[in-house]
Amino acid sequence: MAQQTILQKLKLLADAAKYDASCSSSGTSKRNSLASGGIGSTEGMGICHSYTPDGRCVSLLKILLTNFCIYDCRFCINRASSNVERARFSPAEVVQITLDFYKRNYIEGLFLSSGIIRSEDYTMEQMIAVARSLREDHGFRGYIHLKTIAGADPQLLALAGLYADRLSTNVELPTERGLQNFAPEKRPEVIRKTMAEVRLRQEDAKEARKGRLLTKAKPPRFAPAGQSTQMIVGADDARDGDILKTSSHLYSGYRLKRVYYSAFSPIADSSQDLPLVRPPLMREHRLYQADWLMRFYGFDQTEIMEGASDEMLDLAIDPKLAWALQRRDLFPVDVNRAPKELLLRVPGLGTRAVERILAARRGTRLRLADLARVTTSVKKLLPFIVAGDWRPGGLTDSEHLRARFAPPPEQLSLAL
Repeated sequence: MAQQTILQKLKLLADAAKYDASCSSSGTSKRNSLASGGIGSTEGMGICHSYTPDGRCVSLLKILLTNFCIYDCRFCINRASSNVERARFSPAEVVQITLDFYKRNYIEGLFLSSGIIRSEDYTMEQMIAVARSLREDHGFRGYIHLKTIAGADPQLLALAGLYADRLSTNVELPTERGLQNFAPEKRPEVIRKTMAEVRLRQEDAKEARKGRLLTKAKPPRFAPAGQSTQMIVGADDARDGDILKTSSHLYSGYRLKRVYYSAFSPIADSSQDLPLVRPPLMREHRLYQADWLMRFYGFDQTEIMEGASDEMLDLAIDPKLAWALQRRDLFPVDVNRAPKELLLRVPGLGTRAVERILAARRGTRLRLADLARVTTSVKKLLPFIVAGDWRPGGLTDSEHLRARFAPPPEQLSLAL
């Protein structure tokens, strides 16, 4: 077999990395500098976009160290029994590609994951070697996100956190039952132990920074951008309620920065008990909206599911609106008097809009025209608020209120 070139490996391992949603795209427009003679590009193999803790959008080289894997997870395209073409980078090759892309202004950092080679520890060592070389040998100060390998030695996790800005360990599926069925070689307790180890290391680093005021010694950093995880949606029979319950436990138990949801993509030669079609992308979107409600709006998982049916979120309307329709007894809310916690629950009001309302009402009584300046969703607000010049009357309790916001039904097209 002919030896693969760097470009051939890059094509394979950048494409293989696309199934990991833990590095999200910013949705920017495609552009490059070929015609202008400048530098930089938003396109190219393996380039994705993510956000730093201070809110900056950065371009990352997103690749696998290898798509070879000793595990045979049935939902994974790179499982041991798959007939996909395999490739593997050496740590030195990943370092060189990262530096070359960085110098050309294509990227500002690296997202590195991998299949399992030989063992969990060996794979983690190889990934750490990449990050260590970038930081120590080349003085690389860009963003690094490393995928941690569940079951790796805690000392290796400690090293990974010293070099990486963010670590992530995938829980893979929302329930233990699903994981045992589709990935029996991966044990939930091992995944949880790895995530707990990362959390403890983060807390130790935080305490060390507090002690710096007394010792003046600079404490080592540990994954300053925190840790995240990913769940595959639609591969097993887990309901949205199961998914959000797992996410809630992960946020509270391991202080995750983010849970990512990835709609299952059907794969060739897969197990017969895997779905043949991917779930609606709207389901993934609703899960992200519900996740946002838990993280920034004060909702818990059980409240969100009040607006669900059979433990599945409503695909036609967003989860905050679905909840509000079930809790009309709390509405309408007076935007000139309601506390922040209640304003955050009004459909159509985001966190920034609420802050602007709280600031603006100190000096004047707010009217609808004032609300139009802080949000674009005034129509959505009308059934749920009282303002200086507005009262919803019977609109709040109207039996047709859901239809006011749900998209109209569409006729199925003929297959011609």
